[in-house]
Amino acid sequence: MTASREAVAAGTAVVKQSRRAALGSLVGTTIEWYDFFIYGQAAALVFDKLYFPGLAAPAATLVSLATLGVGFVARPVGGLVFGHFGDRLGRKRVLISTLLLMGGATTLVGLLPSAAAIGVWAPILLVVLRLVQGIAVGGEWGGAVLMAVEHAPDGRRGFYGSVPQMGVPLGLITSAGVFALLSGVMSDEAFLAWGWRVTFLSSIVVVAVGLFIRLGIDESPSFARVKARSEVARVPLFEVVKHAKRATVLTIGSQALLNIAFYVTSVYVLTYARDHAGFSRTESLFALLLAALADLAVIPVWAAVSDRIGRRTVFLTGAVFAALLAYPMFWLVDTGSFGLLTLALVLMLTLGQAPMYSTLASFLSESFDVRTRYSAISLSYQISGALWSGPAPLVAAALVAATGGVGVLVGVMVGAFLLTVACTLGLRETYRDRLDAADR
Repeated sequence: MTASREAVAAGTAVVKQSRRAALGSLVGTTIEWYDFFIYGQAAALVFDKLYFPGLAAPAATLVSLATLGVGFVARPVGGLVFGHFGDRLGRKRVLISTLLLMGGATTLVGLLPSAAAIGVWAPILLVVLRLVQGIAVGGEWGGAVLMAVEHAPDGRRGFYGSVPQMGVPLGLITSAGVFALLSGVMSDEAFLAWGWRVTFLSSIVVVAVGLFIRLGIDESPSFARVKARSEVARVPLFEVVKHAKRATVLTIGSQALLNIAFYVTSVYVLTYARDHAGFSRTESLFALLLAALADLAVIPVWAAVSDRIGRRTVFLTGAVFAALLAYPMFWLVDTGSFGLLTLALVLMLTLGQAPMYSTLASFLSESFDVRTRYSAISLSYQISGALWSGPAPLVAAALVAATGGVGVLVGVMVGAFLLTVACTLGLRETYRDRLDAADR
């Protein structure tokens, strides 16, 4: 009887720790992605006027969006550096460091003078701070999802792994919501002069909250077992390159359509809706806000489905929807109807992006050995971001400007779909595997 009670108590403690780890990962990733996304919103709507005023409107927009891509170039660096220490020292320490780094860089962007005040140093410093943001978020994602997945009960890794993934739509909701609120209640002149800075400076408060929560989370049990057995990898990256090259390449390719579709939808469509369909800044931001709310609601649902029918099946379902919706999304935006603009964003995010992104954390975590898992999934995710996500808004804007339509852009998204399908089918199904190599 006593043994039975002890077993129940132990099981309850495991569940509580799983939930606490997932919540801590969610709060942290929400903060990180809020910081990352407000830069994207500002790049699309503000930075072209403040930091590149000497350029004509189309060129200024392209250059402003190009600075957005700088963060994605830096993300693999952050993934490699923090992934190394995450596999060597533990997930928890690294996650505290990335949170502080991102918060500091974001606050400094909010304080950065414009080109009118300090000349060429303004865009230079803007790019440097974007690089720091990229390094921070590059190290954040891998640790956050591992804390959730490695604490999760067997059979529910998909669901628990999707919790930190919800930080993306939450970050998008808060960033778009704050931008929409401020731009809606103040004049364009006031918003451009100082209103946008509030979104960056508010990061100080939420970083403090996130730090408090993360300090109270236990280290990942998977890493704790590796450390207890003295099996910590000396140079995790070398082992990934030596033993997991195929899985790394395939997981990078599998994310092509996921990343392109998401950043075209969440960043470029804001510019497209303004310049080609006559929507105001507030209208496009509010439509994105509604779509992100819908995305937030369905991410855990798709993830729970993957716990029952498999990661690959759900992931490929999202890829099919994203490809099919590529042209209809722009057609709906071109109608000039706010309702149809919102519908276009909702469909792409909930049916295309959500099935893929909701399963990504568990799918990648299950595809690599525990000793090098932080480095491996960070390398895969962040190189994918640099290859597909960062260039997406800039390439989309350039293609539409050069061709006068979205046909070529849609063709690029279809090509990304074919690459995603081929690479995903090359990966093994993992949802029934034991998570740690020692348990297999």
